[in-house]
Amino acid sequence: MNAIVTGGSRGIGAAVAIKLASLGYDIVISYRRSEQEAQKVIDLCKEHGVGAIAVKADAASEADCENLAQAAREVFGPVSVLVNNAGITRDGLAMRMGLDQFTDVIDANLTGTFMMCKACMPDMVKARRGAIVNMTSIAGVYGNAGQANYSASKAGVIGLTKSLAKELGKRKIRVNAIAPGFVETDMTAYLSDDLKQKAIQNIPLGRLGQPEDIAETVAFLVSEQASYITGQVLEVSGGMVL
Repeated sequence: MNAIVTGGSRGIGAAVAIKLASLGYDIVISYRRSEQEAQKVIDLCKEHGVGAIAVKADAASEADCENLAQAAREVFGPVSVLVNNAGITRDGLAMRMGLDQFTDVIDANLTGTFMMCKACMPDMVKARRGAIVNMTSIAGVYGNAGQANYSASKAGVIGLTKSLAKELGKRKIRVNAIAPGFVETDMTAYLSDDLKQKAIQNIPLGRLGQPEDIAETVAFLVSEQASYITGQVLEVSGGMVL
């Protein structure tokens, strides 16, 4: 078995890759900038006795998405699991948001997810089994001021997930999405401690999420224990949006 984790060089993606490696999956991660960070994740995956490689790829590039799937295929065989984690933000108020600021986020977060699914689906269809987990966000479910582009892209991922679940179910391929809440990653590191404390006040479980919280959820969704779950959006937010 092998798994592709896009955006796997840090944060949630890194935690997901390492968790799946611990379960015996050979791992292929993509990264956009830091080869050094990607290699650290690869080394941690290999500690679990599995194969692991990193491939430089831009989620918004169709050629890169196809190359990533092909690299996994050539090294480890047909793709078993796909975790679409790569994504970007370019926040700003909608009134001041340029079209490129909007489309860049749509291209990376939504179109990139579609292209990776399309690149990996033939392997899963032929095998008549597979699991896809798409990373959305609570912003895609509820919206968020200053993130019209990001929220729209993540809402699109939800629609894509549900449509693919209906298309691929007869082939025994399950497609689900995870909607994280406030997770401590590089994306949130710039926020002040005061803002983080205010966020915690709105979370019933009383803490920010950790990448490992999301990784454990991915592990469940790709497992046989979730064999009757497809087309679902699982919010992992500590109750933030109750």
